[in-house]
Amino acid sequence: MSRQRVIVTTAVAVVAFLSGGWFMQQGTRRGESVYQSARLFDDVLSHVADYYVDPVDERQLYRMAIDGMLRELRDPYTVFLDQRDMRSLSEQTTGNYGGLGIQIEVRDGAIVVVAPLPETPAERAGITTGDRIVEVNGQSTARWNQEEAVRSLRGPVGTQVNIKIERPGVSDLLTFRLTRAQIHARSVRLSMLLDNGVGYIEASNFSQATADELIAAIDSLRRGGMRSLVLDLRWNPGGLLDEGIAVSDLFLNPGQEIVATRGRAPGATRRFADRRPQRYPDLPLVLLVNGASASASEIVAGALQDHDRALLVGTTTFGKGLVQSVFTLSNEASLKITTGRWYTPSGRTIQRAGRSDDERDPEEEAAQDTTARRDTARVEIFRTDRGRPVQGGGGIAPDVVVRADSVQAAVGRRLQQSLGSNVTKYTDALAAFALEVRAQHAAQSPMFPVTPEMRQQFLRLLGRRGVALDDATLAVTGDFIDRQIGSQVARFVFGRAGEVRRLTADDPVLAEATRLAARARTPTELFTLAAQPVTPAPAQRP
Repeated sequence: MSRQRVIVTTAVAVVAFLSGGWFMQQGTRRGESVYQSARLFDDVLSHVADYYVDPVDERQLYRMAIDGMLRELRDPYTVFLDQRDMRSLSEQTTGNYGGLGIQIEVRDGAIVVVAPLPETPAERAGITTGDRIVEVNGQSTARWNQEEAVRSLRGPVGTQVNIKIERPGVSDLLTFRLTRAQIHARSVRLSMLLDNGVGYIEASNFSQATADELIAAIDSLRRGGMRSLVLDLRWNPGGLLDEGIAVSDLFLNPGQEIVATRGRAPGATRRFADRRPQRYPDLPLVLLVNGASASASEIVAGALQDHDRALLVGTTTFGKGLVQSVFTLSNEASLKITTGRWYTPSGRTIQRAGRSDDERDPEEEAAQDTTARRDTARVEIFRTDRGRPVQGGGGIAPDVVVRADSVQAAVGRRLQQSLGSNVTKYTDALAAFALEVRAQHAAQSPMFPVTPEMRQQFLRLLGRRGVALDDATLAVTGDFIDRQIGSQVARFVFGRAGEVRRLTADDPVLAEATRLAARARTPTELFTLAAQPVTPAPAQRP
């Protein structure tokens, strides 16, 4: 037995002794003590290290053992984190990283700039939407994936990176030498004023500055005439518990409970309540949620729903009712481990039973009819402050259920089936066409009409890439293709704000939310309006 293995085995035995012998007394189902189990583990490891047909590094075996142990917990949120994983987690929770400040997508096998972030090295250097990054530090980016591109463009603050760009309409490659700076990826990536005094804010996650960013966005929209707010938490995977609490605090009164956590670890059982006077007491608030709204998003949704402060519109949320803590270990490693469950103010746990979480895909959850996911035999009913019934388990059900347009979804599936393996060529062609429209200044506003000529131009571009759609498919999917052309052009020409403005009419969830928000004069009136049947608009005669 190697000296390293003796030390590990001895350490396990010492831990068992110092814990008062409880583990020693419990043993396994076969009566083995923890010390005997540790010896057995070390014997197995020793034999694998010495006799396995292929040589295996003992350090690798220990890491495999750690990963296997955590995997057997069947909890995807309990994971071992090495230095690289910790850097990634830090970037997610703080929103800060060293880089150039550009949003990119992989299109046509190239790295395409969607937009430079404000006040960043990329924006100051003049990098713009539609630029194709063809080389980074002398290396071609041809066939790079998103991860490779991000890894090459990011790096320590103060270091330099050389990039070459291909710009539509410019014959020669453009060369840039940029110095990486600390970039803050904002949680609130979009705030805008829609029609009838309705404000719209899109929050992508809950990182360290989310509450402050939300305050700044709301205050700016109020100065612009906002009378009601739609806060979009769809596709928001959550993040920091503290930020979920801080955002809820903006809309609740002192003493109102936000969330309660329960666990075995010291400090894991706590109750979090609002501490400050409500910042926006008269602002009608609608939250948009779907099957990819998780974690801190669900904490906000649950607290505001239980206190009747916000009207939830969309489909049932993901159902992540667990809390994780990060512990620093030796060798600069860490362990992110589930230490508790959280409960809404009414006492609901929203953790979803059934398939294990590691078998679920948030994007699939958002695309499904999430209102049908609940195990109705296990549903428990709770009450909001005003006595409205709400359900526990399986995520948070919205107050107003609005699903994606089922007809358009079916048409989209028909188009996808027709394209088969050419789906990527189709999406690449959409981006390329949008960039052509941008270069030609052919779209003057986000609401530009997609003419039959534009559709034919796109189909010709698609044909040059070896993809043809037959007349029968086009007869069914033509309008759907026009919508995709319109939204993609609006995005590349007018940014995300232009895309949202165009999608307002085509997004049934956002359309219903804005309809209610525009009519509500007080937060309470939102619930009254939501309970009223929708009167169809009178038919228009020619």
